[in-house]
Amino acid sequence: MCFKATLFNYLNTMSPISYNKNWSAMADPSVVKEICSSIKQMRLNKNLSQEELSHRSGIDRTTISRMESGRAATLLTLVQILRALDKLDIFNTFFAEPEISPMQLLKQQEKQRQKASPKKKAIKKGTSK
Repeated sequence: MCFKATLFNYLNTMSPISYNKNWSAMADPSVVKEICSSIKQMRLNKNLSQEELSHRSGIDRTTISRMESGRAATLLTLVQILRALDKLDIFNTFFAEPEISPMQLLKQQEKQRQKASPKKKAIKKGTSK
């Protein structure tokens, strides 16, 4: 699943309607509009007015209004709004752990220790045979 679809599905988890879209077939402005409307829904689900979100995020209310109507916003604005909505974990998608192939996994398991080595006997200083 692509990032856009994952982000949209996550944003819509609070909304009563959840569905997959063909993000690749959508024009960029349509994708932006979908994401912005999802953010608006997240705000409404938290029962926040645009004014309250403005105070929490430090962003002007008109900027929030423009964004919610589908106008493009900067990445910084998006981060500030998601932080105020306590939704920054959306960005975890960017930092997914790389998948390891079965062959690499097998090689790693072969390198793991199977048993402990015998302990070496300590030689006391000052004693000689």
